[in-house]
Amino acid sequence: MQVITDLLPVILFFIAYKKAGIFVATAVAMISTLVLMLFIWLKRGKIDKMLAINGAVITVLGGITLLLHDKTYIMWKPTAIYWIGALVLLFSRYAFKRNLIENMLGKMMAPPVAVWDKLNFCWVGFLVGMGILNLYVAFHFTEDDWVNFKLFGATSLMFVFIIAQVFALRAYWIEQNTPSA
Repeated sequence: MQVITDLLPVILFFIAYKKAGIFVATAVAMISTLVLMLFIWLKRGKIDKMLAINGAVITVLGGITLLLHDKTYIMWKPTAIYWIGALVLLFSRYAFKRNLIENMLGKMMAPPVAVWDKLNFCWVGFLVGMGILNLYVAFHFTEDDWVNFKLFGATSLMFVFIIAQVFALRAYWIEQNTPSA
């Protein structure tokens, strides 16, 4: 369910782009993200931090895009999200001595602290690299290529990165004992 809600504004952006162009797509992404945030808040009583950050970034950069009628700002949005994520992982680990990757996955796997730190650093590197790749595609390829990359390329790279981690860390997965019927 989380994957669908994360991808919904991107999918709607893609559809709107194909039908009406970058500026309508930007407005659709802004509205769909804010509606999604409202829906989740009404359902759960709170909004996930990353969704709130995404909502703020899309509102600011999308708003500037529409106000100035300049697509550059919306093209920076994925990079901003990736780099904010990388900074949060680094800052949390070294300022607060909390590994957010361990907090998220600690009930599913039990590697040594050094492995958690490597995993955290791998995510930081991946997110920084994704931000750079987004900018490269945005400013060295066509707008249409960037939109396609945003949905298909970035999503595929994220999926491959996660699958690679599953295989690399399979020795540390904790068996979930469920009662049999």
